[in-house]
Amino acid sequence: MEFKYDVKTIQHILNAESIIASPNATIEWLLIDSRKIIRAESSLFFAIKGKTDAMQFIPYLYQQGVRNFVVSEAPADISAYSAANFYLVQDTLKAMQAMASAHRQQFQIPVIGITGSNGKTIVKDWLYQLLTPEYAIARSPKSYNSQIGVPLSVWQMAPHTQLAIIEAGISQAGEMDSLSEIIRPTIGVMTNLKTAHAEGFKDNLEKLQEKIKLFSSAELVIIPLDFMPDGYTLQNSFTWSLKQDADLTIKEIQKSKTQTTISGLYKNQNLQITIPFVDDAAIENAITCWAVMLAMGYDSAIARERFLQLPAIQMRLELKQGINQTSIINDSYSADIASLYIAVDFLNQQQQYQHKSIILSDFSTTLTVQNYQEIIAFLKSKGIKKFVGIGPELFKNKAFFDFDKSFFYQNTADFLSHFNLMDFQEEVILIKGARLYEFEKIVNRLALKAHETVMEINLNAVVHNLNFYRSKLKKSTKIMAMVKAYSYGSGSFEIANVLAYNKVDYLAVAYVDEGVALRQAGIKLPIMVMSPEESGFELMLTHQLEPEIYSLNVLKSFIEFLTIKKASAFPIHLKMDTGMHRLGFEESDLPELVAILKNSKLVKVLSVFSHLASSDNSSLDQYTQKQLSLFEKITTQLKENLAVDFMKHIANTAAILRFPNAQYDMVRLGIGLYGIENVGNFEDQLQTVGTLKTTITQIRKVPAGETVGYSRKGVLTKDSLIATVKIGYADGYARRFGNGVGEMLVGGQLVKVVGNVCMDMCMLDVTGLSVNEGDEVIVFGSQYSINELARKAETIPYEILTSISQRVKRIYYYE
Repeated sequence: MEFKYDVKTIQHILNAESIIASPNATIEWLLIDSRKIIRAESSLFFAIKGKTDAMQFIPYLYQQGVRNFVVSEAPADISAYSAANFYLVQDTLKAMQAMASAHRQQFQIPVIGITGSNGKTIVKDWLYQLLTPEYAIARSPKSYNSQIGVPLSVWQMAPHTQLAIIEAGISQAGEMDSLSEIIRPTIGVMTNLKTAHAEGFKDNLEKLQEKIKLFSSAELVIIPLDFMPDGYTLQNSFTWSLKQDADLTIKEIQKSKTQTTISGLYKNQNLQITIPFVDDAAIENAITCWAVMLAMGYDSAIARERFLQLPAIQMRLELKQGINQTSIINDSYSADIASLYIAVDFLNQQQQYQHKSIILSDFSTTLTVQNYQEIIAFLKSKGIKKFVGIGPELFKNKAFFDFDKSFFYQNTADFLSHFNLMDFQEEVILIKGARLYEFEKIVNRLALKAHETVMEINLNAVVHNLNFYRSKLKKSTKIMAMVKAYSYGSGSFEIANVLAYNKVDYLAVAYVDEGVALRQAGIKLPIMVMSPEESGFELMLTHQLEPEIYSLNVLKSFIEFLTIKKASAFPIHLKMDTGMHRLGFEESDLPELVAILKNSKLVKVLSVFSHLASSDNSSLDQYTQKQLSLFEKITTQLKENLAVDFMKHIANTAAILRFPNAQYDMVRLGIGLYGIENVGNFEDQLQTVGTLKTTITQIRKVPAGETVGYSRKGVLTKDSLIATVKIGYADGYARRFGNGVGEMLVGGQLVKVVGNVCMDMCMLDVTGLSVNEGDEVIVFGSQYSINELARKAETIPYEILTSISQRVKRIYYYE
């Protein structure tokens, strides 16, 4: 940012009653998240009300140097903030929108506003690629298109900006009014009007009417006629269509294996573009961008040349294992300041290694000295010690980059030619660069070579699911997240880092070594060990892991160990058996348990808990109520006899939804965190976390009467096309999926497993499909549910998830 707003200007924009202690303060940054501070002294924090009370973060923000706060009420202890400015408003979200709207009015430049049901982000990023040669462009980072995302996007506009591209998404009537006021596009773009986000509107016509409010001040609007009601027109519109006459009428679409040629009629001229994609969504998005370029007066030859170079837009950051005990964050898709801040924020979440490094290319636009200074200050504030700059601009400005270690190269080939494997060890490395620098070559060199069967983990989905369950809890209820069994097959520190960043209160693991691995990866949250063994007591003490104590023998052994170690008040969690009959103290154990605890100061009871046996089964609710009653009785007795204020918890994932009266002080969130809802009423509100993928190794034609696989179990009744894929029971795809039980998705079509599943591979019947060796195959994911796979195998999703082998590489992504 290079615009600065002083205190009086902010007061005027917000029409705020103010408490001003620093009248000379100036603001450059809008801040809504205490974890994402860029420059504290010039940030304006908006305490936006949501699932958590944002006011609670003000002490931390003040400690970090933030001095300007927009709040709906003044803090009770306002004297503790002697150097702070507080701006009091009725609605902090509307206040932030007002700031962004005022900022937008500083600019007399073209602004493209994009809305629609699908494709907004792709169209935005492709337009950025297509128009960058002529304009210095500010655009929405990633898919920042909400009531909060749009103000943050508009705030990217700076004095050097020549064009802005901002997307706007709405989910219900009335939301576009505020977004339209903020964006004020001069050029409007409607992508399409499909079924996405339809539930917030009476019908498609209302959805259309709400979305086109964005274009109320636009001088030009690009509209796809095929998605409009018959006869529906807009003033100052440029139309395109696949089916009818329009300003741009698409006459023919020809697909080859790797690209598509689109022919259209514009001003009585036959024009063509070719794009390096063949899917229908990409074709539609490309036509939208083509219409924008034509409407803006671009020469058809320039458009034709640029469309052929269009990149595939990756909407995600990927986290994967690297060489020499490193973690690699791959964001080699774009290079601009806004997306850099997002990527570094994700880098900052990673605690598995102490050292953090970045490999960065030149930016898409030329930066000023002040830009470089701000970037360097930001990177240093996030603990980055090693900086690798690639590109002539960074090379020219290398004197500014005074990191502990700094290296500069003119291009990617220069870096790779000087690259030494030992230059990177035990660190997290963010690789971020403009597409033309081909940073995928660097990623391939630094990443561990992976088995072609991979488990993709959507970290956004983990956060979404966490927040879904959090929305069902009282604000005072804590969350213990279950990360045992490698987080149900989803990962270790990778999941724990996300949970810590999103403020869960506790983690739970099954065994000591799982907890030790998390501590060694930098996880500082309290961790409960559910199956402590005497041989692991030393490690628990060393790494401050808190044991579940479930029997008198375990308690006595642990106290004896603490006596030898001369420890005191070590935290423990008491497990009570209320009906699961697996582990836990019984009611008859209470007198001896109380006597031991009263006579020992070596342990401190932090919580008392139990486990529900059937909280997901409504036919057994009477038994669940019996367990809850017994738990109340036991915990009441313990409180009375021990005079200790401990936490109580019994609710698992299903109970969070079905038994709100069982929340107590904390709940234990397990399988629901990973997108699996076993109650049956909320499945559509969770997001799929894991997608298991493999590839086709070989394709062969096998005649009728032949057999496929071991023991000749796969008998073919007709001439068939058989694809061998790289997954077997050693990867966790069990033998019971063989002989037609299991199915996988190939090219969007479900196909059956033929014959027995082998150790490292299995065979699919792909007869009638157009497939190639190397094609992707989906074992389970959002398109083919793990619930369905489990049903066919007569098991539960837990078993499938936790059976996936460690040799199947996990790739984590964050959109």
